[in-house]
Amino acid sequence: MTKQDIAPTPVADPEPAPRKGRAGRIIGRALFGIVAGAVVIALVVAGFVVWTIQRSFPTVSGEATLSGLHNAVSVQRDELGIPTITADSTHDLFAAQGYVHAQDRFWEMDFRRHVTSGRVSELFGESQLGTDSFLRTLGWRVVAEQEVAAMDPVVLGYYEAYAEGVNAYLADHAGADLSLEYAVLGLQNSGYEPEPWEPADSVAWLKAMAWDLRSNIEDETTRALLAQSFTPAQLAELYPGYPFQRNPVIVPTLTGVAAASADAQPLNTQQADTQRLNTPPLNTQRADTPQADTQRLAAESDVVASGVQWREVSDVVAAASVLLGGAGEGIGSNSWVVSGDLTDTGMPLLSNDPHLGASMPSVWHQVQLRCSTQTEECPFDVAGFGFSGVPGVIIGHNDRVAWGFTNLTTDVTDLYIEKVEGDHYWRDGQLVPLDIRTETVAVAGGDDVELEIRATVHGPVVSGLTGDFTSIADDPYLTDPTAEVAAPTGDPAGEYAVSLQWTALQPGTTAEAIFQLNLARSWEDFRAAAELFDVPAQNLIYADIDGNIGYQTPGRLPIRGAGDGWMPQPGWDSAYDWRGFIHFAELPTMLNPNAGYIVTANNAIVDDSYPYFLSRDWDQGYRAARIVDLIERKAAAGPLTADDMRAIQADNEFWMGKRLCAALKDIEIESKGARHAVALIRSWDAQNAADSAAAAYANVYWNTLVGAMFLERDEPAPVSGQGRLFTVVDALLDDPDSPWWTNDALGVTGRDEMLAYAATAAYDELVSRQGANAAKWNWGDLHTITLTSETFGASGIAPIEALFNRGPFPVGGGSSVANATGWDIGQGYETVTVPSMRMVIDLSDFDRSTWNHLTGTSGHAYHPNYFDQTENWRHAAQTGWAFTGDAVAASTTDTLRLVPAE
Repeated sequence: MTKQDIAPTPVADPEPAPRKGRAGRIIGRALFGIVAGAVVIALVVAGFVVWTIQRSFPTVSGEATLSGLHNAVSVQRDELGIPTITADSTHDLFAAQGYVHAQDRFWEMDFRRHVTSGRVSELFGESQLGTDSFLRTLGWRVVAEQEVAAMDPVVLGYYEAYAEGVNAYLADHAGADLSLEYAVLGLQNSGYEPEPWEPADSVAWLKAMAWDLRSNIEDETTRALLAQSFTPAQLAELYPGYPFQRNPVIVPTLTGVAAASADAQPLNTQQADTQRLNTPPLNTQRADTPQADTQRLAAESDVVASGVQWREVSDVVAAASVLLGGAGEGIGSNSWVVSGDLTDTGMPLLSNDPHLGASMPSVWHQVQLRCSTQTEECPFDVAGFGFSGVPGVIIGHNDRVAWGFTNLTTDVTDLYIEKVEGDHYWRDGQLVPLDIRTETVAVAGGDDVELEIRATVHGPVVSGLTGDFTSIADDPYLTDPTAEVAAPTGDPAGEYAVSLQWTALQPGTTAEAIFQLNLARSWEDFRAAAELFDVPAQNLIYADIDGNIGYQTPGRLPIRGAGDGWMPQPGWDSAYDWRGFIHFAELPTMLNPNAGYIVTANNAIVDDSYPYFLSRDWDQGYRAARIVDLIERKAAAGPLTADDMRAIQADNEFWMGKRLCAALKDIEIESKGARHAVALIRSWDAQNAADSAAAAYANVYWNTLVGAMFLERDEPAPVSGQGRLFTVVDALLDDPDSPWWTNDALGVTGRDEMLAYAATAAYDELVSRQGANAAKWNWGDLHTITLTSETFGASGIAPIEALFNRGPFPVGGGSSVANATGWDIGQGYETVTVPSMRMVIDLSDFDRSTWNHLTGTSGHAYHPNYFDQTENWRHAAQTGWAFTGDAVAASTTDTLRLVPAE
């Protein structure tokens, strides 16, 4: 193209303009000057913004100095920015991982450590004091420091090397050179400078993940509040037991599990560490619950089967959940492993997609860690998904073994009602002193705040910190209304308070287990690593290149006394205390089952024949049932392939949609439009595809029906947990006269009237949202996801939010669907929880494995790898996962050589 080609088109001379007076000429020149000046300023501002944004983009090619290295390290990246780090020693390997994490995600790392230590007010001011108070009370940072102090020296060396790498990057980068967020933070908190990274910063994040996967604390809290006004029968209907007759358990046959022992692991095996926390040691009494009592407990589980600042949330538990990822709708995971007896290659396939809160960037960071020569001193060759801020690989595979996680959903948290008098509380008829400590919370732009933290033998006192916990203390319900558990005796004098007992509030060994998993060479090695993986409790699946597949329940799982933790328990009576923890040898496990596959999807691990109580709050198992059904049907049709595994991950079948279609068969509906909408779903395949009109109506109908039955009442009932609601409504459909079908405010009586009402109301809502032309309805535009930065993406200032957030994007799937894109009933249809990553590992050839996660490798807004994986994620598509040296070399687009400082 020549200059002539791009010259502006000639324009005819205009008519001569009337002569202006002198004032007009002056005004004209002035306006021109203003406009020209504005253009210049806009260009300068635009240039400054672009420069500010890009200055933090990491160097990925050439050579860079990393102080403290012993030898040069290679960092190869592919087009997605995923690094493969190769080093001669473990010190250099983890130092380089720390450096790379700081390159890609340091703002995320820095923010996380402020959250886990209860120091968010240091960044964003007094609006975060309530959240900080709650998180300080939990004491994660203190527990993390205890774990570091007790850590195996070799593993501690990994964390220290990682911290060295992070700090080497910080030494050469500050402010906006680290990340755009620091430039924005400087508008309000200009004096802030990141402090050096420490091993405890890494370990504390594992406590945050335990919070994200904490299981039933919200349900227990909700039930305690409902018990103040709902009958035991109503609670029983709202919280049914697991549907064992319909949906599968993970370990159907208890093999390899020792008979129940009268002895249990003691509650407190690290009394000295607990004393360093400055809290009274927990009861070290060994379990003395006889076999009959443990069976009774198990049986009882089936009785009912202004400046720029981060947004404020009224409830601090909700705020903590926003900061960390809440245990909200859809939190869980899918994983399954298939034996080579059922696959086209004759070797196992292992699939995993953990379901977590949506975030920008994604919680995951992909990486490969490779020793240049694998030796006893440098044994690593492992790849997978990790957390920025934490060394090693959390989920993935090495050159022999692959593993995946799903949340165990066992009950590891209990609330206790305490009776407090002054600085003492009652225990077995005696007043004993509360443990009290004081901490100082620094506040950006304000004065320091002194915080008093109180604890009982059970754990920290949390009433007074949150509205719900305080409400429980104001009007406690002290017995389980759905089980025959004796009411506590001797209610002493004093004020009520609520304390929290949670396995994550004692020092553990998960920070060490990560590396044992990374180095596992066999089933025995894997189980040894699982024994160390105590918090958060996870289902662990396994496969190896010898063709074995397996499952292991790990975790610190409590043995309870008189109660089962379904409701808050009286803290003044030690009969309700935890007795210890289930021995690892007695936890459910399975190797090479006859079925040829293992499926875990947060469903019940075992049936009630297992001798210990584990939970009454399992996921109801609809995802697990669908995955099992698809595996069996596909296997019956021919050998299973990796494509089959990915198709199962993408499956959108909505079980309740099918159930509602059947229920509507004979229902008379007056509205012509609603009748047409119902006819639409009768011919529907029950797939919640993004472009499906029927899926749009079915989900709006479900939302409308549940709202009318449970929310739009004088005493609203809880609607969290759609799997639970599937079971609740399924049972009620067979009970047409149940009071839950009657809503006087809506003028509805009985099941059939309610079903008809919801059909018309759902049609009206969908018309208001997407118009009367049903051909233009689609589920994806209702069920969008907006990738939102947890900090400035929620600032309330639109131009700043636009810098960091992306979307909305239409997606398919839904709650309690294999493609688990969760949404909250009664709060809109937007996606709030997601399959945070997906992977399929092919044990016949690791280079044939595939992976993907929600956003991208980079945490830098506008970086090419900021959200370049999102489009594939939306469609449940995955990209190739190079592992061997030749495959990594073929996929490499950039190589950075890190060298020691001279």
